[in-house]
Amino acid sequence: MLLDADDSQLVLVDYQTRLMPVIFENELVIANAVRLARMAQALAVPVWASAQNPDKLGPNVPAVQAAIEAAGGKTLSKMHFSAAAEGLGEWLRPPVRKAPTGGNARSLPKHFQKPAPEEDAGRSTIVIAGCEAHVCLMQTALELLEEEFEVWVVTDACSSRSERNRDAAFDRLAGNGAELVTTEMVAFEWLRTAEHPDFKEILAQVK
Repeated sequence: MLLDADDSQLVLVDYQTRLMPVIFENELVIANAVRLARMAQALAVPVWASAQNPDKLGPNVPAVQAAIEAAGGKTLSKMHFSAAAEGLGEWLRPPVRKAPTGGNARSLPKHFQKPAPEEDAGRSTIVIAGCEAHVCLMQTALELLEEEFEVWVVTDACSSRSERNRDAAFDRLAGNGAELVTTEMVAFEWLRTAEHPDFKEILAQVK
């Protein structure tokens, strides 16, 4: 029931320049999104992002975009409110192994044949945050749940234009199987111990 950094991926949804000024508690939400990306970078957790209709709403705000890029993340431009509807799930799953080509391995006696490689299960835990909580964030999270990912929503890095819409999204997400967490919960669960080599760096992010 605890987050595992080795099984996690971080998804940051639509922290865009023309949207964030009207978002409730926008400064706190942006700061926590940046913290999440920096922690993910330190712990080698893959980072992904989305931007809704960027021609109209602009790119992600500079602080978030810089943290995404520093972590080696990619941003999916989309028109659907759900990033999963435009292929985010394919980004989050491991690539399908290609069948070996050439050779006649099947004609060899069994004791000479190499065993087939095990399929890579990938990282099935999605730590997700974004805006607006009741639209793009919620629809993305619900569709990822349908695709059988484990979804953990970082509540203090999510918001909407109104507090009521934000809270309604959290209620619906929890009712459909998402785990609700905070940025500090993610930090300390990814670390697990004060003896972790990145403990001081992560602690600096949340203090």
